[in-house]
Amino acid sequence: MSFLSNSIAGATVAAFCATPVLAEFQLGDRYTDADGDLVADIPADAADQIDPSTLIFAYTPVEDPAVYADVWSEFLDHMSEVTGKSVQFFPVQSNAAQIEAMRAGRLHVAGFNTGSNPLAVACAGFRPFAMMAGEDGSFGYEMEIITHPDSGITAVEDIKGGQMAFTSETSNSGFKAPSAILKADFDMEAGRDFEPVFSGKHDNSILGVANKDYPAAAIANSVKARMIEREVVSDDQMNVIYTSQTFPTTGYGVAYNLTPALQDSIREAFFSFDWTGTGLEEEFGKNGEAQFIEISFKEDWSVIRKIDEANGVSYDCQ
Repeated sequence: MSFLSNSIAGATVAAFCATPVLAEFQLGDRYTDADGDLVADIPADAADQIDPSTLIFAYTPVEDPAVYADVWSEFLDHMSEVTGKSVQFFPVQSNAAQIEAMRAGRLHVAGFNTGSNPLAVACAGFRPFAMMAGEDGSFGYEMEIITHPDSGITAVEDIKGGQMAFTSETSNSGFKAPSAILKADFDMEAGRDFEPVFSGKHDNSILGVANKDYPAAAIANSVKARMIEREVVSDDQMNVIYTSQTFPTTGYGVAYNLTPALQDSIREAFFSFDWTGTGLEEEFGKNGEAQFIEISFKEDWSVIRKIDEANGVSYDCQ
């Protein structure tokens, strides 16, 4: 059962929260934020904290989970050494399933994609603290609108009257950012000016355009770069007709109710991991990423919360 719904016309997202969160970001009723950092506080009562013997980790479901189980294996071994816990990779198939798993206590450490970070923070008690970056500390990716060479589409306005693929309603580059940009800059809205379809994942949208199943799609160019590097698709199968500003990438963090000591050791695992010769270096080095850096949800995700506000997004957790 999916707990996430979206009305394209009203741009209303509903998921996992007892109170609505509209425009001004706030946490769901089960969480507190005494320090004003916009993330859930660790429960003050030790009886409300958990210290599981096995940590469950999930990477955002933007691509084939089987591929990423191997990519993350050395890092999860390192986390196991640092924390003294067994660590298990949990292959999730959707953003909604990932958020539901953390809210239900079945997921302890995770990377949530850019657009679903606010939902995970507000409604699942997610405490993000890290992001991938280059050696020089630079980070981010861009949303692109892509077409195939035979689509007849050479400008964004040419999408009118046709079809455009999005990934999922919680994705920043796959839905939220392009929806806001199309409306603000081109006076184009899904349902009114073009037919929206949802592929579920960035790789599905990229493959769909490359294989001419979709005439146009909004995607994250970091995912496209990795797929080109792996020769899943080729650059000449796609044309880029729009590139956005740079956005933060996947945010990594923990469930709010892990013990403080365990949260500290998980942080240490991220920031002490040596990428050299690992699956992370091989896969994410394709985007120039080489380390984990510390981030602030309040500051680094402010642009994403503004995009949600521009789209009229509200979160209703059930």
